Amino acid sequence: MRKLIRLTTAAALCFSLNSVAEIIHFPEELVPLQADDRVIEQSFFSRVDDIELAPGTHKLKLRYTDLYEQGYDNHTTVDSKPFWVQVTIDEGTDYEVVFNRADNAVAAKAFAESPQVSLKPKGSALAEPLSILSSPKVSAAPTVKQVAPAQVATATVTTGKAAIFPAKASSRHAATQKEPSAAAMLDFWWQKATVQERQAFLNKVTKK
Repeated sequence: MRKLIRLTTAAALCFSLNSVAEIIHFPEELVPLQADDRVIEQSFFSRVDDIELAPGTHKLKLRYTDLYEQGYDNHTTVDSKPFWVQVTIDEGTDYEVVFNRADNAVAAKAFAESPQVSLKPKGSALAEPLSILSSPKVSAAPTVKQVAPAQVATATVTTGKAAIFPAKASSRHAATQKEPSAAAMLDFWWQKATVQERQAFLNKVTKK
């Protein structure tokens, strides 16, 4: 009987902790690398674009990466150095990190030199600019791997800070009229993949 009561209490605690965690969504061009002291593991096959944080103030490490077409079958990849921002999360509100995407690769390179991003509640038209932190104080911690939706409750209780969601299937820049070709996108991610990820991909596409 006591054991049953303890299990019931633990389940209630999990639900309580999970109910006060909010989700931040990132566009494809802004890659979340770290949330406070938790490193976010990205991969060639599946990237993370949603993280779950408890209400309060957090530090996020991001990197800007974008792809621009230049002529037929030519493209330019633009990357920034990793940078830190500080966000404040209110209870009961989900958020989006947003930015003004450059019209061309030249403007994108200028943006990469000095990124400017904002945070806004989902469904709101108002966005709050986020200050870039020069040298945030965060301690090192184990890598946080991607978590399936069914595992989110356990992850939130275990880390007490951030749960990580794998990205949902989506098309890059769906709102733009001119999209990078599939071949350009494949080359873009191929250049970023490790040797092991490239080999795994080749094994997958050549498997009969």
